[in-house]
Amino acid sequence: MHAERFTSESDKPNVPELDCLGFMEDVPASLRKLISSPTEEIKCVESIVFSSFNPPPSHRRLVGDLIYLDVVTLEGNKYCITGTTKAFYVNSSGGNILDPRPSKSGFETATLIGLLQKLSSKFKKAFREVTEKKASAHPFENVHSLLPPHSWLRPYPVPDHKRDAARAEEALTISYGSELIGMQRDWNEELQSCREFPHATPQERILRDRALYKVSSDFVDAALNGAIGVISRCIPPINPTDPECLHMYVHNNIFFSFAVDADIEQLSKKRPSSNVSVTEKMPSSEKVPCKEGTCDGEHSAELNCCNEAPLLENEQATYASANNDLKGTKLYQEADVPGLYNLAMAIIDYRGHRVVAQSVLPGILQGDKSDALLYGSVDNGKKICWNEDFHAKVLEAAKLLHIKEHDVIDASENVFKLAAPVECKGIVGSDNRHYLLDLMRVTPRDANYTGPESRFCVLRPELITSFCQAESQSKRKTKTDEGTDIVPDPCDVSVDTSKTGGELSHGEENGASTSEKTVAEQQDTTADSAARSSESSKLCDEITFNPNVFTDFKLGGTQEEIAADEENVKKVSSYLVDVVLPKFIADLCALEVSPMDGQTLTEALHSHGVNVRYIGRIANGVKHLPHLWNLCLNEITVRSAKHILKDILRDIEDHDIGAAVSHFLNCLFGNVTGGKASTNNVNAKNQKKHSVPVCSEAKTLVEMGKVQLAEGMLSESYTFFSEAFSILQQVTGPMHREVANCCRYLAMVLYHAGDMAGAIMQQHKELIINERCLGLDHPDTAHSYGNMALFYHGLNQTELALQNMGRALLLLGLSSGPDHPDVAATFINVAMMYQDMGKMDTALRYLQDALKKNERLLGPEHIQTAVCYHALAIACNSMGLFKLSQQHEKKTYDILVKQLGEDDSRTKDSQNWMKTFEMREVQKTAQKQKGQAVDAANTKKAIDLLKVSYLQL
Repeated sequence: MHAERFTSESDKPNVPELDCLGFMEDVPASLRKLISSPTEEIKCVESIVFSSFNPPPSHRRLVGDLIYLDVVTLEGNKYCITGTTKAFYVNSSGGNILDPRPSKSGFETATLIGLLQKLSSKFKKAFREVTEKKASAHPFENVHSLLPPHSWLRPYPVPDHKRDAARAEEALTISYGSELIGMQRDWNEELQSCREFPHATPQERILRDRALYKVSSDFVDAALNGAIGVISRCIPPINPTDPECLHMYVHNNIFFSFAVDADIEQLSKKRPSSNVSVTEKMPSSEKVPCKEGTCDGEHSAELNCCNEAPLLENEQATYASANNDLKGTKLYQEADVPGLYNLAMAIIDYRGHRVVAQSVLPGILQGDKSDALLYGSVDNGKKICWNEDFHAKVLEAAKLLHIKEHDVIDASENVFKLAAPVECKGIVGSDNRHYLLDLMRVTPRDANYTGPESRFCVLRPELITSFCQAESQSKRKTKTDEGTDIVPDPCDVSVDTSKTGGELSHGEENGASTSEKTVAEQQDTTADSAARSSESSKLCDEITFNPNVFTDFKLGGTQEEIAADEENVKKVSSYLVDVVLPKFIADLCALEVSPMDGQTLTEALHSHGVNVRYIGRIANGVKHLPHLWNLCLNEITVRSAKHILKDILRDIEDHDIGAAVSHFLNCLFGNVTGGKASTNNVNAKNQKKHSVPVCSEAKTLVEMGKVQLAEGMLSESYTFFSEAFSILQQVTGPMHREVANCCRYLAMVLYHAGDMAGAIMQQHKELIINERCLGLDHPDTAHSYGNMALFYHGLNQTELALQNMGRALLLLGLSSGPDHPDVAATFINVAMMYQDMGKMDTALRYLQDALKKNERLLGPEHIQTAVCYHALAIACNSMGLFKLSQQHEKKTYDILVKQLGEDDSRTKDSQNWMKTFEMREVQKTAQKQKGQAVDAANTKKAIDLLKVSYLQL
């Protein structure tokens, strides 16, 4: 909607006044304009609701009556409409008694819209406007996102709450996600059936991925509504006698349970008596009996009782374990081992509570004994169950997840070979499928955090993948003979394509022999590369980790084996601290990674395999950069304050929530004043995490396209991105973040290829998707507007470019505030646009402000500061100020020499610019001196003429 308004080429609004640099001075007015609808809502009828005559009486149903509607048109006329199996018509009812006879007007049509068009001319006109508006809009504008975002932006002042009978009816029929008509959906059966779809061919994989995505998205939506009902106490628990924080719920074939922190005082207050022990929370909520003969002869009844571990050791119900369980579930779903299944899972945070939602394990609610524990433990390793068939499936997944097969000893000194965490639970449901649950520690524990309070501080899977790739590269290098070239793995190339592109393109310029290879040589090279890649992949798969080291579980094997397993985990933890963190900090300082807010900072950390608990070390490494230091401190503060707010929301009454939140925010951000707190704009929202699958095939194509783009292979990269876009559209539909990424890369390829119109078309798609899927206040949406502005500028449509740039500046300011390097970079782009328009004074003001920001935020010797000096030099050159251009370029050159060295191509380019400006200054001086000499000669001639005239007089 907003993208359509600001990127329409048919009507060009006035150029926004961006001359003033204080673009954040009137934020409320800008926000009102930002989130307001471009056009007023088109109203077709005054109201249309179900009539109170519904349902039709039995004698009317026999003649075909289905429904009665009460309609008030825009003209103010009231009608009671009968819907039958054949047509819609206006009946003669006028009071409290149904009169089913057709009215005197005699209108009868096959559709309700056709009848309303005959009854109301205003409806006909408004409905035509609605259809024309939808037809003229971009096709993506009419598609809704399956997983919509929750934006911080809301209209202010709060709009008037108007009467709406249809809205009231909808609210009264709320079912918290369950189906009102027909049978409830069996989420687990739907999900597992979709996983069993054939997936041998590309088309079969697309159909399978589409079905999985649709079912998972529907499950998340139903789980969200159900969790709201659970927290609002509208759904009764299945164990009402237990403490409230341990209540469990089943609604709409979804199991709900609370993930609570193990606070001994809080739990003791809510326990009904002192002798009630806290049950170990299983995310699947099933207390599973052990199948006979699988627990070394122990009684299965003991496994069905509550865990009697002390409260301080009971961390199964913490927020961290729920997060880790979700991550583990995702990993096993991505491994996609045939015959091994996981439950659908979602985590919902709402009003201070965290609710874990899972599909119901088949047979568990019916007490079926067939769903017995076959693998793992329910009592923290005291009794371990094992099954050969189950172990074979788990071992197959373990090979893909870098999990080592290892020995574990239970309390009875029995040794079991496991390929998963001890506390996992392998169960066969009543549908004869093998389910693996409670995957809190699929990755090993972080050796840098081994205290008793850090039981669930595990390493991220991205770190494990990165470490294995680095180790395999190192091992392969040691095996390679001296002097032999090493071909990088495709998986390694995709890790950092920013530098690869420059190196490869430089190689293409200097080495023309590459394109002159014979076919045989190319085939040999391809075969050799494939062999090396296969060898590296094999070395990578051989690196495995024991997830049960640094835990209280008793490990089997020799002391040397246990020490070696611990050393492997320590090695990964050291790799995180000694390699990954310094590299991440260096990328932050070099602006290779440029987070705008807490969300993008968290995403950047996770993508590099860094847990958020290391944010303190990140902050210490970027102290010299004010914008990053403030961002890290803000994130630390907000995450700390979040726990206080959750405690408040959990204990507060419903009617005090608005005042409590307002008071908390005043304490955190402002001043606490006496009197009643204003709660006009407090709106409780939920935060959800889920296991909705991603399309791995499309993801691989995108990575391959990025590599080709970095090498400058535009045609090949366009093919990869287009294929990924096509697959994602079939799997997820257009409204998905990954589709937006494909559109952005396609726009970039077309831009470099010179197709500006095509680039704008793809960028427009990305803009619409980001607004719908991420929200207006997300940094990616701001960057989408900035890219759109650059593409319009490439078409010489500077007015539209400046409009989009103004929107980008406002959204960047909302995300990060005015003090951020991305804002300075946007200022430079704005300056270039004004420079092309001939408004040099405005361009210089933007460039000078960008220079001040970069010097303050990044330092006077940063490369981005050099970029500002170079832009100033070019601007001064356009104004004929060659001496000033030379001074600015000299500063650029000095910074580049210090940061890159004299041999770098950018440094040499700067040196050439200096010579150019110096030459132009010399030419200008010479022309000026020549002009002065000519002026002096002309003046002397004029004086002589005057003297002659005077003498003649």
